[in-house]
Amino acid sequence: MVVRQLRLLPDAVLRKKAKRVPAIDKSVHRLIDDMIETMQQANGVGLAAPQIGVLLRVVVLQMPEEEPVAIINPEIVKRSGEREVVEGCLSLPGYSGEIKRSNSVIVKGLDRQGKAIRIRATGLRAQALEHELDHLRGSLYIDHLESEDKLHQIEPETDNRGM
Repeated sequence: MVVRQLRLLPDAVLRKKAKRVPAIDKSVHRLIDDMIETMQQANGVGLAAPQIGVLLRVVVLQMPEEEPVAIINPEIVKRSGEREVVEGCLSLPGYSGEIKRSNSVIVKGLDRQGKAIRIRATGLRAQALEHELDHLRGSLYIDHLESEDKLHQIEPETDNRGM
């Protein structure tokens, strides 16, 4: 596993749409392993492939006290409710923003072995899934800000886990 360099705004790759993974092969497994390593090294709860410069529909998540999970070609099939959250991003360090996210989501995709999976999520997991799937469309959380005064610079010593 290799820690890859995180792409930071204004890197153009963060604004591009990721392509579907046509086949799960060794290169996709290597990508997933590198993404997990990179996410953990950066103290994040999620990472999308475009954040390391790879325009493929792959995301990884790791909730506190849980094992990491990879989702290939993920799609949100249902959203419900709405709540206000404070969100940060590994590709936009030093900032957090107040935005609206769904209370719950259902996501479908494939696991590393190519098996169809469905994930029902609430709370932080739902927020992380929406955040990472936004990256696959070339969107960032700052695109959801209602106004610029909802974006805040954060102090470096603050433990604000990014996605």
